[in-house]
Amino acid sequence: MLTISAFLKLLKESFRDLLPIILVILFFQLAIIQAIPNSWENTAIGLFIVGIGLAIFLLGLEVGIFPVGEGLARDFANKGSTFWIILFTFMIGFGTTVAEPALLVIADKASFVSNGRIDSFTLRMVVALSVGFAIVLGVWRIIKGHPIHYYIILGYVLVVAATVFAPSEIIGLAYDLGGVTTSTITVPLVAALGIGLASTIEGRNPILDGFGLIAFASLTPMIFVQFYGIYVYEFVEVVEFVGPISHQLGVSTSTGFEFDITSLLQGILNIIFDVLPILAVIFFFQYIVLKKKIKNLKEVIIGFGLVIFGLYAFVLGLEMGLFSLGETMAFQLTQQNNNFIIYSFAFAIGFSTTMAEPSLIAIAKKAQEISDDRVNSFVLRLFVAFGVAVGIALGAYRIVNGGEIVYYIVIGYLSVIFLTFMSPKYIIPIAYDSGGVTTSTVTVPLVAALGLGLATNIAGRDPLIDGFGLIAFASLFPILTVMIYGIVVDKIGVKGKKELLEIKLGELRYALADANNMKLATVNIQDTDKRHSFKALFSTVHVIVPKHKEEKALLAAKQAGATGVTIMDAHGMGLKEMSNFYNRLHSGNTDVHLMFITLNKRVDKMVQIIMLELDIVGEGAGIIYSQPITHVKGLTLALEDL
Repeated sequence: MLTISAFLKLLKESFRDLLPIILVILFFQLAIIQAIPNSWENTAIGLFIVGIGLAIFLLGLEVGIFPVGEGLARDFANKGSTFWIILFTFMIGFGTTVAEPALLVIADKASFVSNGRIDSFTLRMVVALSVGFAIVLGVWRIIKGHPIHYYIILGYVLVVAATVFAPSEIIGLAYDLGGVTTSTITVPLVAALGIGLASTIEGRNPILDGFGLIAFASLTPMIFVQFYGIYVYEFVEVVEFVGPISHQLGVSTSTGFEFDITSLLQGILNIIFDVLPILAVIFFFQYIVLKKKIKNLKEVIIGFGLVIFGLYAFVLGLEMGLFSLGETMAFQLTQQNNNFIIYSFAFAIGFSTTMAEPSLIAIAKKAQEISDDRVNSFVLRLFVAFGVAVGIALGAYRIVNGGEIVYYIVIGYLSVIFLTFMSPKYIIPIAYDSGGVTTSTVTVPLVAALGLGLATNIAGRDPLIDGFGLIAFASLFPILTVMIYGIVVDKIGVKGKKELLEIKLGELRYALADANNMKLATVNIQDTDKRHSFKALFSTVHVIVPKHKEEKALLAAKQAGATGVTIMDAHGMGLKEMSNFYNRLHSGNTDVHLMFITLNKRVDKMVQIIMLELDIVGEGAGIIYSQPITHVKGLTLALEDL
């Protein structure tokens, strides 16, 4: 909802999420490096702008992107045309990836460090095609209802098989590109598409089938780029690369952030151009193919506007000191001659940036909503952030100490496959998607700067071979930690809202049924003013005998455990009298009717004793029978009876 209260709530959450980054920067800058950073005022203002931008961005997602994505998915599913669904999903995957800023950063840097052998534009086209293919494959899986882990495991096998033949210069880059293809805008839209399809197609479950598209978009680029690398290093001649790259990820030499109206307008235009391909695809399919108006068009346009301005404010705030500060710190830490400090910084920066990652926040909220609160969004983000932190720290260890990245990644994939068969089904697609949403607007530049900075400043390391790969670690390990989270949640028995409601309703139904079958008795406790209610079955024992046998019957009942009796006059006739009963209708009451209320467990004993004492089944006159009763109130029992 587009309300002030919704924005204020998101604003509060945004600043809470930024707190870990602030604490990490302050600790390492003041306690380890022991120097006040240059332009710290810019950093403080930048973080404030980041918090506001993040809140605006998330509000725009909820108002604009999520409703449109889910609505399109439902309309295509109802249309029943697989061709149009496939074409739409391919164009969304391709269009959003081509304009991905993080991909542009990595592609330019790869071209620079490979001396032009890897062409930046061609690399981006290869990755964009792979993502388009991935989204199509993921949607096909939803339509057919196939389990996701079969596709993912097959994908891992293909990644490893390609790695065997790929040149070492391309492996780390390929693994990294699997993590940078899912941007801040792409992730929510693709997630909304998958959830919308799974919610509309009969027999599909939103949480089991709706998630997973992001995982496909993270996996296929690794395969495509490795085959592209095989072609490049086998058939393309080395050409020295000259000319500027659009983004430098090495050690920053910036002395501060320069702000002016021109840069402001240029930044907003860049974001608009990033979003335009997505808008073009959406409006084309909505109005030309589906021939249907967008509901609440005004709110949707406002939502997209909020996304643009929120994302620009977010990036602007990061550029106002945080990026350059992080790059400078990476360089300074390599000069400390203490590897533990490097690993600690890698862990801390991985954790803190992931907690503030807009894509992760959006997906975590959606996961909690779709899972009916069985998955807690904040706890999920903690597990994802911990996985990223461990992954980046391990990746930093690999760069510092050397080693082939493929061994780490293969062991990681084997662990993922093992945990896939142990984890609850609902967490598997979320875990796979978590690997793709951790490497976006915040994480990629800082992590890439750290990896290349380490490989550049440590003797014996090659920036092209060793500098890339940290993003791959940041994508892999969250899958493991989220699966572990699912196993823990399953073991401790966490239930969703609807599940808890069903349990309570079941308990109520059981209680009502139980009350009908075994009514609650309330009895007085002898010689006290207390009452006791409990579930027990009572019966009445009726004894009808001649008046002269009344005392004998009472003594026999007392012996059997009777605690009280109701005595009524009675007049009865047997079979002989019934043949001429008119003469006896007005004769006096010659019998007595004794009614005893007792626990079921005493009925047999009472009937047996009275029957024997009064010789009811022999020559003696009389009758005895029992009846089950419910809703006993007012009866007095001795304490020992209870």
